[in-house]
Amino acid sequence: MATLWQHCHVASMVGGSYSIIENAAIITRAGLIEWIGPRAELAPQAGLETVDLAGAWVTPGLIDCHTHAVFGGNRSGEFEQRLQGVSYAEIAAQGGGIASTVRATRAASEEQLLASARQRLEALMRDGVTTVEIKSGYGLDLVNERKMLRVARRLGDALPLTVRSTCLAAHALPPEYAGRADDYIQHICDELLPALAGEGLVDAVDAFCEHLAFSPAQVERVFIKARELGLPVKLHAEQLSSLHGSSLAARYQALSADHLEFMTEDDAIAMAAAGTVAVLLPGAFYFLRETQLPPMDALRRHGVKTALASDLNPGTSPGLSLRLMLNMGCTLFRMTPEEALAGVTTHAATALGLGSTHGTLEAGKVADFVAWQIERPADLAYWLGGDLPKRVVRGGVQSTF
Repeated sequence: MATLWQHCHVASMVGGSYSIIENAAIITRAGLIEWIGPRAELAPQAGLETVDLAGAWVTPGLIDCHTHAVFGGNRSGEFEQRLQGVSYAEIAAQGGGIASTVRATRAASEEQLLASARQRLEALMRDGVTTVEIKSGYGLDLVNERKMLRVARRLGDALPLTVRSTCLAAHALPPEYAGRADDYIQHICDELLPALAGEGLVDAVDAFCEHLAFSPAQVERVFIKARELGLPVKLHAEQLSSLHGSSLAARYQALSADHLEFMTEDDAIAMAAAGTVAVLLPGAFYFLRETQLPPMDALRRHGVKTALASDLNPGTSPGLSLRLMLNMGCTLFRMTPEEALAGVTTHAATALGLGSTHGTLEAGKVADFVAWQIERPADLAYWLGGDLPKRVVRGGVQSTF
């Protein structure tokens, strides 16, 4: 059965701009957009179910292309400690930081992780998110990385949400490999990645390239193995220092390089040439009270596609609203509302390898969209919090969530 959605305006986001269609209509059939354009140009149709969108603004479904939504415990206690003057080093010495999340994640059952992650994803869905990426990286061994990635797959089956799973085993050094980072990288390459990829649990491979994590040379070993397994790569890069990880990512045609506060002009040039998306994470920038801004001028100058994401995680960005990240991208990083919306639609889709099917409203693409009762598209970046009135449509079916 086909459906005609009418009495609306569309911000299709084609070409990374609003690409507005006034007084629009959309026909969906079998989960795809069959036709979209001005209502006046639509030939008479018979046998269509018709939905009146009451003058709404329709955008593509929002895409959160960088989350760590599956984890055990939380670190609100550490947040409170830091605000009371306890240093990161002191918290780490007490067993805090990522090590505490690893312990809690390893201790949690698959069902416990599923239940807690589902609550977080439901908060994102209430914001209009229809596609999300979930990274592993708090298990740091085969059993627990598998557990996290299984949860990601189950969430995609259980919720009206497209879920892409990314293996981030090279996130931190597990305690059992203390002082043996090269050995852990070898374990990832020889055992962990081949096993998880063989089980169909991995859509992409990520790593954390930073002085406190893994070196460019170590990351490259992971990238080489991912390439052998036929998996695309991504990278946490240039968050705290400049190691030119984003240029390394570009050499391996990475889907994205993420954070990027300390990237250079040469990095931007390399990413533009490779088509690697820059994923900016203003939630972490805000939560950590950072001051080094991503080089927006260089990204614009060289035409690097720029996405935004929540970076939902327990330590540095416990963000449950992708719309809030739109505002942060504008207020903190000086993006325009149009750039920000492109960052959570078309460019976010490209960062997940879904650019041919998601992220814009065009004939032939998946019929994921949100009909917002707002005055103009910029409202999505303007309002802080709250639940904007909306209808969420996924695969051509209005969500009852």
